[in-house]
Amino acid sequence: MEDKYNLLKEHIEKVVPLTDEEFAFVRECFIHKKYKKSECIFKEGEDVKYIYFVLSGLMKFYYTDKNIKQHIVSFAMEDWWETDVSAFYMRGYASFTLECLEDTELLCLSLENFEMLCNYLQKIERFFLRKSIAGHIGSQQRILSFLTLGAKERYEQLIARNPALVQRIPKLLLASYLGVSRETLSRLFS
Repeated sequence: MEDKYNLLKEHIEKVVPLTDEEFAFVRECFIHKKYKKSECIFKEGEDVKYIYFVLSGLMKFYYTDKNIKQHIVSFAMEDWWETDVSAFYMRGYASFTLECLEDTELLCLSLENFEMLCNYLQKIERFFLRKSIAGHIGSQQRILSFLTLGAKERYEQLIARNPALVQRIPKLLLASYLGVSRETLSRLFS
């Protein structure tokens, strides 16, 4: 279990340094959970109690429309954070579903512990600010790619940015993420 928390420490220290005492405090604020493939962390309409740091595994974050079609918003794998940001921070209900594509291990941080950490350690507040900015930049780049690029260019961009992720995602889900049909994606592969 100790080395699982070391992954979190290494992740944080890419942005801000922590003393052993500071990290001991950070560590106490997280809960370790394991989920099986196909298990939902939360579903649309449910409370979102945590922000999740992925230790191992892969998850999809998606919206289901009125025709029961899934629209993949993002994927989260090792060393990434995921939650329904609005529901988490506003203490509301999820607009999205977070589901495991593989057996997954997470470190979970509640809003109360998040706020306590940020109040106690300015470094952690700075860390989460930088992560939030990076996430916002990623969202804007994704929107811009849908406005300015074709399906082939979006696929090539995804491969260039994250080849390891592309290898782990089923083609049907990859098509949804890229906003294309499975047939169109098949043509891109040929």
